[in-house]
Amino acid sequence: MRATARIIDVQDAAPHRLPDQLRKNLRVVFVGTAASTRSAELGHYYAHPGNRFWRALHEAGITPRRYQPSEFASLLELGIGFTDLSKSGAGMDHEIDRKSFDLAGFCTKIDAFRPKTVAFTSKNAASLFYGKPSSAIALGRQPVDGKFPDVFVLSSPSGAASGHWTLEPWRELADWINSTHA
Repeated sequence: MRATARIIDVQDAAPHRLPDQLRKNLRVVFVGTAASTRSAELGHYYAHPGNRFWRALHEAGITPRRYQPSEFASLLELGIGFTDLSKSGAGMDHEIDRKSFDLAGFCTKIDAFRPKTVAFTSKNAASLFYGKPSSAIALGRQPVDGKFPDVFVLSSPSGAASGHWTLEPWRELADWINSTHA
């Protein structure tokens, strides 16, 4: 199911823009492509005021209240983690240097921490992971391969993706993690 991860040399890459928020056995790890410019500046995940991420978490029923981007680290207590496919890039997806996407490193992290669920926060992030066009990827729960945690693809919360926004896959994820991984 999962494309074979390519090993990408990022030794000369910039330091991580946002720290991973990972620990063993999380209920869900949200995975983006890379930090937005605003998130990189502030050091908080999904920090742009036009990003729907924090509102979607609450409205879908994943969190008990609406958190602020500056509170991202406290979500570990709820079993929620964060990472990106590029830890050194920042900006809009088309601005990110393709060499900065570290799929092998991402897979190593997931294998080490074994979250119950991985949720890509855009079809573009899932496209990079699966190695196929975003048009070939459906929103929602993905087919299971048995070697990787359950995977969901969510509609992008970015304001730049407003025309494709739907809360439905977020609700599907909330139902899944709340019923199977509470």
